[in-house]
Amino acid sequence: MAVLDRIRSSGATDAQTARRDSAAGLLLAAAATVVWSGSFVASRALHDSVPPVQAAFWRWIVAVVAVAPFAIRQTWRQRTLIRRRLGFVALAALLGVTVYNTLVNQAGLSTSAGKMGMIMAASPVVMAVYERLGDRRLGARRTVGMAVACTGVLLLVGGGSLATDFAPGDLWMFAAMLSFASYSALLRRRPTEIGGPAFLFATFVLGALMLAPAFAISAAVQGGFEPTTATVGPLLYVGVLSSAVAFFAWNKAVALIGAARTGVVYYLQPVCVAGLSAVLLGESTGPVELLCLVLIIGGVALGAGRAGSAAADNVRT
Repeated sequence: MAVLDRIRSSGATDAQTARRDSAAGLLLAAAATVVWSGSFVASRALHDSVPPVQAAFWRWIVAVVAVAPFAIRQTWRQRTLIRRRLGFVALAALLGVTVYNTLVNQAGLSTSAGKMGMIMAASPVVMAVYERLGDRRLGARRTVGMAVACTGVLLLVGGGSLATDFAPGDLWMFAAMLSFASYSALLRRRPTEIGGPAFLFATFVLGALMLAPAFAISAAVQGGFEPTTATVGPLLYVGVLSSAVAFFAWNKAVALIGAARTGVVYYLQPVCVAGLSAVLLGESTGPVELLCLVLIIGGVALGAGRAGSAAADNVRT
């Protein structure tokens, strides 16, 4: 009887731990998603005060400083592994740090934060395509889902019409989405021997270094920017919160509840962006935008499924 009692007690304890882990994981994933959503609002807020390349460069300088205390020791221990896979790490840094965030900042010059978030909501569909290329057919479900999501994106940028003239910011955001999806597909082949913090720190450093020449040209041609609360505040937000805190929160969520459940939370991002941009920037969300939002998220959920969730998760590991 004593043995049976211990087994029952152990089972109850395990169930309680699982519930706590589940709740904590979902909260951490939601927190990371909200923080990442705010980065689109921050990029839009900087559109008339900080040139895009300079905003991207200082974001990653801040991120390097913020992540260093947590990652530099592991990075030093694994320096030989990183040098051995330097080509892979550099390509990941180029796509995910240098190119993607610079394009997001460029898009913020001429399109709304809400549009930026909703266009990005279609990225898991592109990730699913990358994942299935050379592997197996997408199937009817995924094909329909991608068609629905793409229709939503086209209606969004066309203001309710499929016969649209794309604004420059919309095109920059499409390019950013493709860079993001390519980065995600690349990360599925990330060397497992390199730890997560070390990989992040290395990509942050390399991405900032690759931005340095463009930053120098921008500073010489366009001049710098005035360091005020309105400029430094958003840069600290995207550097510390979006580039450091949210990454670690997301990784912890994955450890607690797994990739599939965590990735589902990613689809809340356009909803968060729309809400934040309405409150902080005064951007309106009308019936057309709401319809597009439903189409995009519905298409992503249908077309990406578990593969899309995994791909979204891999971006942040």
